[in-house]
Amino acid sequence: MSLIQTASDRGITTLTLDSPANRNALSAPLVTALADALAACGKDPGVRAVVLTHTGGTFSAGADLKAPPGPYAFVDLLRQIVELPKPVVGVVDGHARAGGLGLLGACDVVLASEGSDFALTEVRIGVAPAVISLTLLPKLEPRAAARHYLTGERFGTAEARAMGLVTGPTADLDPILDGLRRASPQGLREAKRLVTARVLETFEREAEELVQLSASLFASAEAREGMTAFLERRDPAWRL
Repeated sequence: MSLIQTASDRGITTLTLDSPANRNALSAPLVTALADALAACGKDPGVRAVVLTHTGGTFSAGADLKAPPGPYAFVDLLRQIVELPKPVVGVVDGHARAGGLGLLGACDVVLASEGSDFALTEVRIGVAPAVISLTLLPKLEPRAAARHYLTGERFGTAEARAMGLVTGPTADLDPILDGLRRASPQGLREAKRLVTARVLETFEREAEELVQLSASLFASAEAREGMTAFLERRDPAWRL
C-alpha cells in the first residue's frame, strides 16, 4: 500500500499523506515515499506546483515514535520542499502536531480549515522542536513561537494565521492554484528562490547543530520516559 497518493490536474500535482492508521505520523517509510514523490515532481516539466495534503483527520501527528526517520533524512526532506523549484501549497483540514508543523513551515503557502488545530508537543515528551526550527523560526512571530515551543498548547487556525504558520483559509485554494497556473515556470522558480533565501541560510548555518541536539535529546532518559508514557497513555514522571 502506498503511503503517498498522487493525482494531477492541469499542472498541479497533489501529494496526499495516506497513513491514517497512525495519523500520518512521520515514519521512515513515509518520509522516503514523500521525498521520492517530491523528486519526481521537481523533474517533471509538466508540474507547475505541488499541493501537499492528507487523508483522515490529521495532517501529521509528528514523528512516528515506533519507526522514526533518521534526523538527517528528515532535514533532507524539509530542505527538499524548500528548494523544490515549484511552489508547494500545504492544505490542512484537521490536526497538525510537532514534526507535521515542520512540514508546513517548509511549504510556501499553507491553507487551513477553520476547525483545524496545531501544537508543538515535543516538550511534553522530553525533547524540543529542534530540527523543525529550521523551517519554523524564520517564519513565526517570536513571542508566539516562544509560548508554543515552551507550553505545547493547542492553538487554532486564527492564531496560526496571526503567528505566520498559516497563510489563509482553504477557500483560497482555487484562486491560488489559478494564480500559479498563470505564472511562468521560470517566474515561479526565481520568485520562490527569493522568498526562501533566508530559510536556506538557516539550514546552512544551523542544520548540523540541530540534528545533533535532536539526537541527544531523543537518546536521553527523560525522552525515553516521555515516549514510553505517551505510548502507554499515562502522565510522565515529571508531571506536576
